[in-house]
Amino acid sequence: MDANDEVHSIEHLSTRECWDALRSADIGRLAVIIDDHPEIFPLTYVVDHGTVVFRSAEGSKLDGVRSGYPLAFEVDGYDRSTSKAWSAVIKGTAEKHQDIDEAAAGAMLPLFPWQPGEKNHFVRIVPDQISGRRFPVQPSARRRPGIGEELDIE
Repeated sequence: MDANDEVHSIEHLSTRECWDALRSADIGRLAVIIDDHPEIFPLTYVVDHGTVVFRSAEGSKLDGVRSGYPLAFEVDGYDRSTSKAWSAVIKGTAEKHQDIDEAAAGAMLPLFPWQPGEKNHFVRIVPDQISGRRFPVQPSARRRPGIGEELDIE
């Protein structure tokens, strides 16, 4: 924690709080390196035994996790009751299920991709680091649609 954290009431989440945050969100963002450039993909996922698991079809996202570069996965949210935003990030590596037992176990996880099509690749993100924070959202920011409210247009 640094001086700015205290001034701005930023709370650093414990590892357990980070995992709770990861379990509470429906959508996360995967950040990978593809052709020496960062790319971000929204995806559905589940937390499973201290890892994050998602399904994918062949394509850029899978190429990014196969590259061997470190990756990051992030979720965030807003708690209306406390007027606080939060985020949790894991950094680590990806492992594709290697054998039939791992593939069968992955197929039993409640993973429901947004888009149709065959998403037969189950990828497990194994964290090296996990961090998170919670902070108050200033009242002027809450007046904008998208943070805790929706725009009502007639």
